This record gives sequence, structure tokens and C-alpha cells, in this order.
Amino acid sequence: MDSYLIQVNGHGDHAPVLDVHLKTNGNSISPGKAKGRKPRWAVRASEMSKKTFNPVRAIVDTMKVEPNPKKAMISLSLGDPTVFGNLPTNDEVTRAVKEVLDSGRYNGYAPSVGYQSCREAVATYYNCPEAPLTAQDVILTSGCSQAIELALAVLANPGQNILVPRPGFSLYKTLALSMGIEVKLYNLLPEKAWEIDLKHLESLVDEKTACLIVNNPSNPCGSVFSKRHLQKILAVASRQCVPILADEIYGDMVFADCKYEPIATLSTNVPILSCGGLAKRWLVPGWRMGWILIHDRRDIFGNEIRDGLVRLSQRILGPCTIVQGALERILHRTPPEFYHNTLSILKSNADLCYAALSAIPGLQPVRPEGAMYLMVGIEMEHFPEFENDVEFTERLISEQSVFCLPATCFEYPNFFRVVITVPEEMILEACSRIQEFCEMHYQGAEGAQDLECDK
Repeated sequence: MDSYLIQVNGHGDHAPVLDVHLKTNGNSISPGKAKGRKPRWAVRASEMSKKTFNPVRAIVDTMKVEPNPKKAMISLSLGDPTVFGNLPTNDEVTRAVKEVLDSGRYNGYAPSVGYQSCREAVATYYNCPEAPLTAQDVILTSGCSQAIELALAVLANPGQNILVPRPGFSLYKTLALSMGIEVKLYNLLPEKAWEIDLKHLESLVDEKTACLIVNNPSNPCGSVFSKRHLQKILAVASRQCVPILADEIYGDMVFADCKYEPIATLSTNVPILSCGGLAKRWLVPGWRMGWILIHDRRDIFGNEIRDGLVRLSQRILGPCTIVQGALERILHRTPPEFYHNTLSILKSNADLCYAALSAIPGLQPVRPEGAMYLMVGIEMEHFPEFENDVEFTERLISEQSVFCLPATCFEYPNFFRVVITVPEEMILEACSRIQEFCEMHYQGAEGAQDLECDK
């Protein structure tokens, strides 16, 4: 007679493991070798991988277009300030990493949330009376992207929704959809320097809303919210009891005539997870050093969110230990003139680009106030031969070898984004080519109407 033994193995903190043996006439066999089973390959991609979708890659990778071979390519598409070598990091930053590397003391594993001393360095750097921080309020991450991923993962469950700016950084949607989280897009208003449409924002909140993402200063807009506008955003979040995920990777990267306000310094009761890092302000995006700052003065997050972040951080072993070892010196010894010089270059490029593009019929640039970007509206009715911003930017590449990202990548059609970190001579040459392109294709009201009739 056949007998079946099912044994459950497990102890301590480990989940039980089901151990199944089949005994046939005293011989034990595994289920995989049971009579009648024919082995076959059945390897499939996971559901998470199938849900992962990057709008930028999906659009850019399908742009089958070759640049004009008679003109050198000018790429104004990638938000990496290191590409052209005109914006190097400070020597103090580089020396700090070299000394840590030579010390040999940071070659091993660090705690998943980062070294305690490094968390203290970040807390000290950002601590202020309006938004106090201790080391326990800091989680170090592998770049700001992982900070955003952990913050989303701790705040939202599959089936819930998050509120995301439109136009906005595409990673929010990419991460959310892969986790089974719905994305609701709230509008930014170009005619109001990309302020949030607060009525539209509040209308999207429902019982399944897990958090509100606020990106300030903004990618792709280059906008910076005023203190008054941030207070209005907080008022909506407070009324609706929705926590905020603040993407502040461009924090303090604002031009001289503008002031950056960390949203946590203005909050009296709304709990906030603020995500930042070294990538942009210190011009080292490849070093992959980011952080989450937990602001929770009313104890709304409590231990649950903090403990959740710690557990989520344990899925991998945290950010680069070499950069962690240099972090205190980077934060506290980088000279102020380094930040000032970087912003002076960005401001000069922004002003040149805005002035040049404003003079081109058919284009409507929105003046930036910080970060590294400028958004440009296309009056599509004056370019009737192009279906949309994607086709417009494709032809700009093929005819003028200038690559700007179509704003469809950011859920905002009929605009394109310009990166302003390139050298000044490239900005001027790119704007000259864009002007030539627009003059070639621009149609006044009558010309556009005639072309439509010809179609």
C-alpha cells in the first residue's frame, strides 16, 4: 500500500517549508519524479517585469531617425550634467573619495540603511528648527531613484493610487505600475510658471490614495514653487489626510532671484518622506548616493513606516560604502563658491536659451527658475505638417542634428524639454539650428489653413 508523508520544517524566524515525500512500496521519491509527469521547460517573465514600462525609453527607442550627417549632433536630452565635462564636481569632493579609498576602511558591507555616522552627517546637514532631524530619520539609498522606490513601496499597496505631476518625471509611473499601483496625474499650469492646479489635484483624491508626489524644483519644468504655493499644497494634503513624497533631488539648485523652500519646513502636520541625494547639486549622478528624510513631527507615520523602510532597505545592501565614507566631508566641506559657480552657469544658459527661443515664431518657452531644464511649447497649428511633438523632435534631429526630448515622455504633448547643462557655445548653436528649423516649417494662419486643405 502506498503511503504519503507531508513534513513541515521551520523554526525561529524562518517561514515553514513544506517537505513532501511520496513513499511507494517503501521507496521514497520526489513529486517531480512522480509517475506520468513529463518534464518540460516553462520559464516565463514575471508579472512585475511585464508591468514595468519607462515612457522615455518607449518613445525614444522607437524614434527611428538619423541625424543630419552634415551637422554635428547636439544632444539636449539627457539630464546628466557630467556629459560634456563643462560642469566637473569640486576638487574637495574628489579628494574626499580618494582619501576614503586609500584608507581601506570602507571596503566591507555597511548596514542596509547606511553607516550611523553617515546618517548623522546627512541629518546634521539638513536639520533646522522648522524641520528637525536625527540620524534615525535618515535612510541612505542607492541614488535618489532608490529613495523614491522605497518611499513608494512603504506608502502604497497594489490596488492603491498615487498622485503624480503632469508633466512629471517618468520614473514615478515606471515604479508605480511595476508595483501594481495606479497613477493619477494632476496638472501643472504653464501659464502660472508650472504651479499645481490645486482644484484638479484635490478632485483626484479618493479612499485609495496612498500619497501625493511633489517634485520641487521640477524635472522637466525647471520650476520652483513659492512658499505660498507650497503652503496651499500642504493645505490640500492636510484636508485629505494624504502623506507627501517630496522629490527634492534639485533642492537648493535655484537661481539667484528665487528661493528654495523644503516643503517639510512649512508643514505643521502633514508627514513627509523627502528624497534627495548627491547626483545633481554635487554633479556626481554615477556615484549613486541618495537618502530619505523622514519628517513626522505629529507621529502619524509612527514606527510602522520607519520599520517598513528599514525592512525594505534590507532587500539589498545599501549604497556604495566608499561614497558613504566620504559623505560627511562632501556635505560639510564643499565650498559655497562651487554651488554658486554651478548655478551661475545654469542661469546664464537658461537666460540665453529662453531669450533665443522666445524670439522664434511658433515656440513658447516657459522661463525656468532652477534645476537643469526648460520646457518649450510648440504651437502645433503653425506646424501642420507634424502630427505631434514626437514627430516635431524627430524631424529636428534628422534636419538639424539637435536632440530634445518630446514632452510626451512626461505625459505632456506639444512641448519639448531642453537640458541647459551643455556648454554655452552648444546652447547658442542649438538655438540657432532650432530657429532655422522653425523658420523652414512655420506656417502662418493662412498657410496652415491652405496646407490642411491640401491634405
